[in-house]
Amino acid sequence: MALEIDLADRVVLVTGGVRGVGAGVSRAFLAAGATVIACARRPADAPIEVNGRAIEFLSCDIRDADAVRALIETVVERHGRLDHLVNNAGGAPFALAATASKNFHAKIVELNLLAPLLVSQAANAVMQRQPDGGSIVNISSVSGHRPSPGTAAYGAAKAGMDSLTASLAVEWAPKVRVNSLVVGPVDTELSQLHYGDQDGVDAVGETIPLGRMAHPDDIGRCAAFLASPLASYVSGASLLVHGGGERPAFLAASTAAAGQQS
Repeated sequence: MALEIDLADRVVLVTGGVRGVGAGVSRAFLAAGATVIACARRPADAPIEVNGRAIEFLSCDIRDADAVRALIETVVERHGRLDHLVNNAGGAPFALAATASKNFHAKIVELNLLAPLLVSQAANAVMQRQPDGGSIVNISSVSGHRPSPGTAAYGAAKAGMDSLTASLAVEWAPKVRVNSLVVGPVDTELSQLHYGDQDGVDAVGETIPLGRMAHPDDIGRCAAFLASPLASYVSGASLLVHGGGERPAFLAASTAAAGQQS
């Protein structure tokens, strides 16, 4: 019997699901047959469709508790259930920690840690009442597990998200599984803001053991796996999706002959 991800008749909410990584997540769940509701502050610039099926878009600022409550209520009113949540919305502009304002740091932590918790609480309240429960996938980052100069508050928030994932997986079991994806560099429409021109994007890709940055759909397929029955015994886990990580800096500095044996 072939293993496949079949999420037909499942209802999925993807925050920030209309651009970049979020669009890749939305496409993966559409491809798996799910009904996909994507929320963001503004709609997609281009339709997000797979095999003639498109996302539903709902506008929401996930930092606003009343807006989040209304979002979840709307999903349940329309579809009668909410099976999976992917907390993808987040991000941070470059800002040095020494000079960024208190307000700036607070907003970064709010968007990348407190807002996902807010949405998770509202989704969990629905999932706990469902016979089949549900699952939550948090999109985290390698920035939470190594130095993150220029985005220190973001890295701290993502470290917090992985800790939150483990705690919620214990609190909300057995009805709701909670996992995270620890994501490395992803090539999106905004890549050049972070890495420079295409030569810069390609150069960053060459530092990754698999030889390229991730595509949004790479992340989406991993999220769909964690939400699917194939991962029914996976909870409280942080799955590394970083192409092998980063080569240690000392390897580039070393003058030893590679592979030399005595």
